[in-house]
Amino acid sequence: MDLENKDEMNVEAAADNVVEDTENKSTETAQAEEVVEELPVEEERPSKRRSRGGKKQKIETTEEKPQSEWVERVVQISRVTKVVKGGKKLSFRAIVIVGNKKGQVGVGCAKAAEVIIAIQKAIADGRKNLITVPIFKTTIPHPITGRSGAGAVMLKPASQGTGIIAGGAVRLVLELAGIENILSKSLGSKSPLNAANATLDALQKLTPFSEVASKRGLTMAELLN
Repeated sequence: MDLENKDEMNVEAAADNVVEDTENKSTETAQAEEVVEELPVEEERPSKRRSRGGKKQKIETTEEKPQSEWVERVVQISRVTKVVKGGKKLSFRAIVIVGNKKGQVGVGCAKAAEVIIAIQKAIADGRKNLITVPIFKTTIPHPITGRSGAGAVMLKPASQGTGIIAGGAVRLVLELAGIENILSKSLGSKSPLNAANATLDALQKLTPFSEVASKRGLTMAELLN
């Protein structure tokens, strides 16, 4: 009987110890939660990205470049062979038309050993030889014929909605000049360079109405009527 009483007393003591331990742990956790609540919350700082070497990565900002008003169109790229002492020298010739579609246009021609360099040189040559075209509404003031070598181009004004009735190099020159309605006919040589230069010659010979009116001593309304 004494042994049974001792075992019961030991079990009760162990149960009391477990209860005390759980109560102590609960009070400790509550105190810890209170301390955590009292601590100031640190703001999250944005993480800095670093490269593998430990250096900061540079954020590249791409700025859009303003587009140029000048438009370049390649008419022809031909291979030219020049016979020199010791063999033949190969090069490329590029014909490029440059314009802003606002009354200015030019034709450039250049040669180089590479196609890209030939085009760049032709663009520079075209910008050096720009002419100003007198545009009346959306067409030319009067009929005109231009010549270059064995080629000739005839231009006539057209009514609204006609469009550009032309082909090849003549069409490109008229488009980049800013003309929207015109009739044309290419005569003689079919060379693109001759056609482009003949068109440029015709546009250069055009006389604006204001200049004709001033020579005749009339106003624009009187001249047009």
